[in-house]
Amino acid sequence: MENKELENQVDRAAARLGEVQRAVSEVIVGQERLVESLLAALMCRGHVLLEGVPGLAKTLTVRTLSTVVGGSFQRLQFTPDLLPADVTGTQVFDPRTSEFVPHKGPIFANLILADEINRAPAKVQSALLEAMEERQVTIGETTDPLPEPFVVLATQNPIEQEGTYPLPEAQLDRFLFKVMVDYPSAEEERRVLEFHLAESFPKPRRVTDLDTLMELESVVRQVYLDERIRSYIVNLVAATRAPAEVGLGDLVPLIGFGASPRASIALALGTRAFALVRGRAYVTPEDVKELAPMVLRHRIVLTYEAEAEGVTVEEIVDRMLLAVEVP
Repeated sequence: MENKELENQVDRAAARLGEVQRAVSEVIVGQERLVESLLAALMCRGHVLLEGVPGLAKTLTVRTLSTVVGGSFQRLQFTPDLLPADVTGTQVFDPRTSEFVPHKGPIFANLILADEINRAPAKVQSALLEAMEERQVTIGETTDPLPEPFVVLATQNPIEQEGTYPLPEAQLDRFLFKVMVDYPSAEEERRVLEFHLAESFPKPRRVTDLDTLMELESVVRQVYLDERIRSYIVNLVAATRAPAEVGLGDLVPLIGFGASPRASIALALGTRAFALVRGRAYVTPEDVKELAPMVLRHRIVLTYEAEAEGVTVEEIVDRMLLAVEVP
């Protein structure tokens, strides 16, 4: 593709994505990084895990985005007594035909908000895992494909551990990003207060549709990713498995398992999508550095020794970003 044609496509895509971001910001104060992450994941058809204390507008942001992009939306409140059939659907007896027919569950939507996903037991997580990876659901003997695109946006609360179930590593690996949602600044919190004190709270407005947004996937894959940056991504992910090779031998007893090749794929796709959201037709090493924590923090498994010493995944990722040579 000619550079001029690509630049024109990137400009048009960035303008469309800018409309979406502005429409979301009319309802959501701050959280620009969160909105960028969700948009990037949508264009990559990747799932996102959101972690933050209650009251930071995680659920509201996802609901607002679904309205703005015009996709079908379902919110699932995960609880310890939830059953797989409550998510995927079940077979219902039809007395007219004396046969069992599949009844589709709420998971058959474009955008799924899995609220407090770590409160559901293993059986529900297993059913959700098939949907996330295979993008299909099996009900009895019938297997149905899920709508395209299908994206799971899950939230979890890091404070309460009672009545929760740690997500399996295999499921965590299916999330493209894990985004940490932080407190707003004092000025942003003041604006939030003004919104709630106003007589009419702003409502989200639709500015595009998912079909139009999905057309940008082809533009994402045209964003230039230099060979040196590709090698940088691979070396960074490889360092999580063999830290001694980049001079971080002291991390060997702290890391139980490093990131899988899905991390390299997520970094390559994610940095391209982020570059497009920001109106660029190329990826920079700074994009990789900025995105690496979101891609790696849920894919590195720490040992008990690391937990005992109070070492966090973020600290390990920061050290690896300093140790791996930047192109």
